[in-house]
Amino acid sequence: MPVPRSRVPLRLPYVVCAALLLLLAGCGSGSLVDMDGSGATTKAAGASGVPGPPGAFGTPGAPAQLRAAVPPAPPREIPGLGVQTRAQIPAGARQAFVVTGQSPDSNLSTAVLYTRDDPAVGWRAALTPWPAHNALSGWTAEHWEGDLRSPVGVFTLTAAGGRLAPPKTALPYDLSPDFQVEGEGFHGEPLEGSFDYVVAIDYNRVPGTSPLDHTRPLGQERGGGIWIHVDHGGPTQGCVSVTEDRMKELLGVLDPAKEPVIVMGDAASLSR
Repeated sequence: MPVPRSRVPLRLPYVVCAALLLLLAGCGSGSLVDMDGSGATTKAAGASGVPGPPGAFGTPGAPAQLRAAVPPAPPREIPGLGVQTRAQIPAGARQAFVVTGQSPDSNLSTAVLYTRDDPAVGWRAALTPWPAHNALSGWTAEHWEGDLRSPVGVFTLTAAGGRLAPPKTALPYDLSPDFQVEGEGFHGEPLEGSFDYVVAIDYNRVPGTSPLDHTRPLGQERGGGIWIHVDHGGPTQGCVSVTEDRMKELLGVLDPAKEPVIVMGDAASLSR
């Protein structure tokens, strides 16, 4: 007797059952991994084991903006200069001839030319250190006529001159026989040729005029005629001196377009 259709057991083909099992396994490997004792499901972990999609925090694929930014290096400063001295250097100056005395009462110094071509990078030494002389009795923050001390400070360099024509210079240059000098220095050394090449230091003078200009805005009693000139082998009355070959080199590199200055004084004063 035929069995009624409603009582026939429903049997699925083996292929269909296998497909269903694979589908359930595939879902479990995605968003639903397992069930804990309470029946709750857990989400899949990323490649690093941290819950969440690949590329989240802690993974090699993290965005670059999430990493710590490295601050840029500050501009280089001129060695040996303190905050007060650096503040006196004009913002537009890109050349600084730094003359550092050994002590407040010493007439022996060291001179270095620094340049600042890129303000973001800062200062760098453009020439090797040179030996130099300053005034017989050293340095002073308040120069007076005849005190035999060189003035401490930052001064512009805007004009040059001398008895001889320089090999080259971009500074206004006064070629004149009036730069002739005779006699002896404090140690008996001859002064002849000391003013063959000079650069005027703009202490108590009108910038841009000939070094021979005797105008003294602060008054004659405050001294003047402070120059960089050829060294005669001994201390000066107030000037800074370097050897003749260095003097020619300095004239060749100083550029009015770079607003050069001289920073001069004993080491202790300049460090303030």
